[in-house]
Amino acid sequence: MIVNRANQDAGVTQSDTRSRALRFVLGIGIVSLFADFTYEGGRGIVGPYLAVLGAGPVFVGVVAGLGEFLGYAVRLLSGRFVDRTRRNWQVMGAGYTLNLLAVPALALAPLAWVAGLLVFLERIGKGLRNPAKDALLSRAGRELGHGYAFGLHEFLDQLGAVAGPLLMAGVIALGARHGYASPTAGYRVAFAVLLVPALLALVFLWRARGLEPDAAPAPTAHVPARFDAHYYLYMAFAVVSVLGFSHFILVAYHLQLAQRLTPALIPVLFGVAMGADALAALVVGRFYDRFGLKVLYALPLLTLPTLPLLFLSVHPLWIWIGAVLWGAALGVQESTVRAGVATLTPENLRGTAYGLFDTVFGAAWFVGSVMLGALYAIGPLWLVIAGVLLQLAALPLLAILNFRGASQA
Repeated sequence: MIVNRANQDAGVTQSDTRSRALRFVLGIGIVSLFADFTYEGGRGIVGPYLAVLGAGPVFVGVVAGLGEFLGYAVRLLSGRFVDRTRRNWQVMGAGYTLNLLAVPALALAPLAWVAGLLVFLERIGKGLRNPAKDALLSRAGRELGHGYAFGLHEFLDQLGAVAGPLLMAGVIALGARHGYASPTAGYRVAFAVLLVPALLALVFLWRARGLEPDAAPAPTAHVPARFDAHYYLYMAFAVVSVLGFSHFILVAYHLQLAQRLTPALIPVLFGVAMGADALAALVVGRFYDRFGLKVLYALPLLTLPTLPLLFLSVHPLWIWIGAVLWGAALGVQESTVRAGVATLTPENLRGTAYGLFDTVFGAAWFVGSVMLGALYAIGPLWLVIAGVLLQLAALPLLAILNFRGASQA
């Protein structure tokens, strides 16, 4: 009788813990929904906006790549700070504020370099808050499964990423119908509209504070103060893969310059890609909890056809298919790849693990974006060849990782 009562109490406690973890994922997911509504809505039109402001392809590649690098580089310091101070919410508050308010400020940018600077500030803000948020999500993953926790969060996140670009498409189409005085006017109105979801995200962030699961008890056994070889091999796989992964800013720039789609359809294309991102994150996250790192073969395999479809296709149908595959690959990259970091590292170093991983990842995306932008200036075919070769090179790294037995922890 005593044993049964103890088991019952343990079951209730475990159920409560899982329920709290799920509430946190849903709460922070709503914050991310409005946040992504804001900055993904903005990112869907930044490429064409830079084009009408007179920017060239190399400049666009630098803005896309350097913005990502700065956003990822700051995560190393942010992650270490969070591990040492446990001030996750303070860091998240500062990061979300900068990340979100820089987007509507693009409405006021008079020149391409000012717009580029605001893109950098937006990325830095995201970089500040991400290790803190991911460390808290990994606590929920301890109870729900890391693949499911990160996948569910990414799914909610990407609902906003779908809605934002669609709203931008509507604003731009409405502006074209009424004939704004200048090509930039429609984009300025669209960026200004994004102030509303930005403020909503900050309100829900304040409401979500305190929902996160408690930190794991301090380990009684010695926990290594550094990461093992599996973590670094995993990082190498992610680096090679992202080197050949084109930023959507460059994709949108190409579609505007080559006139493959109308300006109003480009953010719709981005919204469709974000929908594919959401579904892929949820589905692949579930498979990750069952099969571990093997499911990450999906990343290079999804990416391989995207560059030919997006940069070489003339028929719009192939461009839309390419965008769906691109979005699915991004969903794997932003959810399941992040879950892998959690399963390969101890919880007491999780902020540092995400910070270091993101910094190296961001540096690679910067180098890759500048490289792809320069190759695009020579000819889109050269961009496609380089991207395909890099995706092929990522496959053996993942095969080695799986062969050495770095399965789910």
